[in-house]
This record gives sequence, structure tokens and C-alpha cells, in this order.
Amino acid sequence: MVFWIFLPITLAAVKLVGTWTVYGIALRNNHVCALNDWGYTNTCRGNETENCCSLNNVPTISTSGMNFPENSLFSATVNAGAFLFLVFCVFHHAHILTRNGSQSLLSKIALSFGCVSSAGAFVAGNCNPGELVLLHYLGAAVSFVCVCLYCILLTSLTIRCLLTGMESVLYPVRIVSTSIQITVTVIYCIFFVQEVYFYKHISAVFEWILSVNMELYELTFIVEFYYFSSSMLSTLLEKKEEQKPLILS
Repeated sequence: MVFWIFLPITLAAVKLVGTWTVYGIALRNNHVCALNDWGYTNTCRGNETENCCSLNNVPTISTSGMNFPENSLFSATVNAGAFLFLVFCVFHHAHILTRNGSQSLLSKIALSFGCVSSAGAFVAGNCNPGELVLLHYLGAAVSFVCVCLYCILLTSLTIRCLLTGMESVLYPVRIVSTSIQITVTVIYCIFFVQEVYFYKHISAVFEWILSVNMELYELTFIVEFYYFSSSMLSTLLEKKEEQKPLILS
């Protein structure tokens, strides 16, 4: 049972280490401006030995993974994160079905948002923002919105389902984290659509806050996964078996 706590830990670690490593490589190669550098100019001369900040290299997560060689690591990180998040969603759903089947409908809705969020992240990670701009930002937008809805539903399920006996502690923590996720997402979107360098840079800072906050939110599920068992996955198969006669009839 203790083994399963490594799922949320691995999920958060892959995203945290991967995205910040991508940013570090991009910064080293002068492909993005530093997060603490607020001095922007209209144009850059293209001298790679000098760090020049313009709208083309605002340090968003997407821009950090746009150029070679960091784009390969960016795609790998997002793909791994999307897959692990999908597994996380399915396993957590199985846990709720086993321990508190009365909340199965709400859990299924949450699972749906989690799956769509994972798919959106996969699209964003495999569509380079420098070449497939529309697809990249469409996938990112879907992922951002769905992950907020997923957090809302999982936070609601925290107080509805007694999975660990620590819900009185986890619930307020997740309320704070979910509130931050939603608020920062709205602020990020407002600043991102602006064409002023200063506002673009603020949106980049908020995007990194979103990423870190989500990773901390995922780490709170270490407690649930401590009580998770692989036998709980059979609940998903059992549900399918029950539905077969209805489908065949």
C-alpha cells in the first residue's frame, strides 16, 4: 500500500524538475528572458551572446520549450506528466468507487475533466508553439480550464468521501490550493492576452505559480494513496462486467 504514494510524488517531481530544467536550458541558451529580468525592448539584434528580452522570449513555460535543444525535453516532460496525471485520475476514481460508491457520479465527472485536461496537455506538449501556435494554445487552454474544474470536484470529494480520516486537515488545505489555482488562472489569462511586455512578463510569472501550485496540490494526495491498494482497480473492471448484460440485451 505504501508503494502507491510514489504515484503523486513522481507526478509532481516529473513536472517540477522537468519544466524548471527546460527553463534553465532555455535561459542558458538565451532563448528566454530571466523571470527576474523586467527590462524589455522592442526588438533584439539576434546576438545570441547577449541576453535580450522582447515579446519573442517572454519566459512562459511554453516559450521555454520552443527552441532546440530544450524542446525535446519539454515534449518528454509534458507527455510523461500527462500520462501520469491520467493514471492518477483513474486510480483516484477507483479508490472512491471502492470506499464510497455513493459519490461515483461526481467522481466520474471529475475523471472526465481530468482525462480531458491530460489530453489537452498532451496536445500542447507535442505542438510546438513556434510552429503550431493555434493547436498548442488550444490544448493549453483546455488543460488549464479542465484542471481547475478537476481541482474543484476533487476538493469537494475530499469532504464527501472518508478515505483517510484526515479530511478535516486536507479539505481546508485543498480549498486554499484550489482557490489559488482558479484565481491565478484568471489573472494569468487576463495578462497573457495583453501586448505590453510588462503584462506578458507578469503572465509568465503567474503561469509558473500555477504549475508549482498544482504540483503541491497533487502532493496532498500522498495521504489517499497511502491507503490505496491495487485490488481497488478491480472495481473498474467489475463495473464494466455489470454493464455487459445491459449492452447485450
